[in-house]
Amino acid sequence: MTARPVEAPGRSPVRAATMAVYLAFSSGGFIFATWAARIPSVKAQLQLNPQQLGLLLLALPIGSMVSLMVAGPFVVRATPRHAVAAASLTSAVGLCLAGIGAQGTLALTAGGLALLGLSTGIWDVAMNVEAATVEQRTGTSIMSRFHAALSAGTVLGAGFAAACIELHVPVVAHLAGVAVLVAVAVPLSTRGYLAVDTRPSAHRPTRDALRAWTEPRTLGLGIFVLSMAFSEGTGNDWLASAMIEGHHTSVAAGSLSFATFVAAMTLGRWFGPPLVDRHGARLVTRASAVLAIAGLAITILGPHELLALFGVVVWGLGTAMGFPLGISAAADDPGRAAIRVGVISSIGYTAFLAGPPLLGFLANHVGILRSLSVTMGVLAVGLLFTASFGKAGSREP
Repeated sequence: MTARPVEAPGRSPVRAATMAVYLAFSSGGFIFATWAARIPSVKAQLQLNPQQLGLLLLALPIGSMVSLMVAGPFVVRATPRHAVAAASLTSAVGLCLAGIGAQGTLALTAGGLALLGLSTGIWDVAMNVEAATVEQRTGTSIMSRFHAALSAGTVLGAGFAAACIELHVPVVAHLAGVAVLVAVAVPLSTRGYLAVDTRPSAHRPTRDALRAWTEPRTLGLGIFVLSMAFSEGTGNDWLASAMIEGHHTSVAAGSLSFATFVAAMTLGRWFGPPLVDRHGARLVTRASAVLAIAGLAITILGPHELLALFGVVVWGLGTAMGFPLGISAAADDPGRAAIRVGVISSIGYTAFLAGPPLLGFLANHVGILRSLSVTMGVLAVGLLFTASFGKAGSREP
């Protein structure tokens, strides 16, 4: 594979592609937060009990996992530009259907969420492949900043949703409005994507996808990404409750700890790229895993809630760079990028499915705060696989 020349970030095609990828990531976060923020309203409107709501919410992650299994070959055939455009349109339809179903049709809401999940998996792989191409053209490690945009989009989406709730905007109007906005903005922005051939010389996407599951480096990167996704998911799902139950904080303080964790991750992703360019991905991922483990230990064992909050900051900073660096390393070969990113995303996203029930089971026996210690073990396993970085074309000093 011939290396492509590095282009200056200021040149028009690369700048346009950079802005388009930022929009794709932030829109993905925005559309997810739009749905997540209206879950209580949907629960009330459909008169669901907790068990029924739990089953309904499974539709989205199951859809995502199914699509991730085929996302690589699809992106190879369609190219990232067309895949993101198609996935964003399909996501908009799914969100709109979920909103319509929330007026009284559970099956329609479930179908809309499944469609949203199916399109999200393809959207995720395609935009990461395009982001890796932009990163390679600029010659700087900016992948984590794209993932920071995802976090920023989530915050903006949640804030907009809170305003809609306060103004008593109906669920269907809110979700349909966001769906229309995404359906227009994201496909139009893909016109700025770089024209890159993602197909390998022997164009056999399905066979290549199966072969990627046997590549030691790809699997090693996948396990590392899984460990970081597990760490991120633990913070998102359990941190607030752990602080309230384990450190006896107020509900407001527990929510603040979650916000602190997300803010630390966002800042780490935005300001981390110079460290990667200076020290290389392998050293940064090793330091990140150690930092995350240390932050978790302080969070769990800290004798005072302020010290535990400091641990949350360290934990968030340590978790920040892992997922985007794993994706960037997987996409270092444009001809194999879509396939490998699909495999790694499939492995990584299992953490978001397996993590909550595993920690919930442990929490029933040892408490929520102590159950977080299993995340330290998962991160320690991920640390063993940081040797997968710095091979097969990734930039190391």
